[in-house]
Amino acid sequence: MGRFSLPDDRPQGLDSPATARIIKYGAKAQVWVFRRTNGRIGNTWRIGAGFRKPVPTLLLDHVGRKSGTRFTTPLLYLDDGDRWIVVASQGGLPKNPQWFHNVVANPDTTIHLKGRRGVPVRARVAEGEERAALWPRLVDLYADFAKYARWTDREIPVVVLEPR
Repeated sequence: MGRFSLPDDRPQGLDSPATARIIKYGAKAQVWVFRRTNGRIGNTWRIGAGFRKPVPTLLLDHVGRKSGTRFTTPLLYLDDGDRWIVVASQGGLPKNPQWFHNVVANPDTTIHLKGRRGVPVRARVAEGEERAALWPRLVDLYADFAKYARWTDREIPVVVLEPR
């Protein structure tokens, strides 16, 4: 799909530079607040489908595969026992988010959860039956994931974060 062949329900301007800047600075603010409060503030997503059904968020640390720069990205997650499941949805945009490429290249990293800092994890992409089993649970967690999947031609990656 691209910029000029959007599904009927996809908002115009979603992939504009202005929207990207708003998302970037909003994420930086969430990371700042989350870190300053050890996750007491910023640990839930209350936008879109999360307005009525708040979704837990974590902070994912990752290293730029090209730059070597350390980044932190806030992500919605599904608590799955001793592992955490995140989605590389990027709001249904045509390309996978940079954090996804970074954790594929450097899977050993850390996450921050409410009250827990620097939890060591190893990231891997869920494939086949595992992804198929996780996707409905993720849509139940945050209904907008289904909308994002309609808005893009790519299969939205599901990433499993397992403790190291």
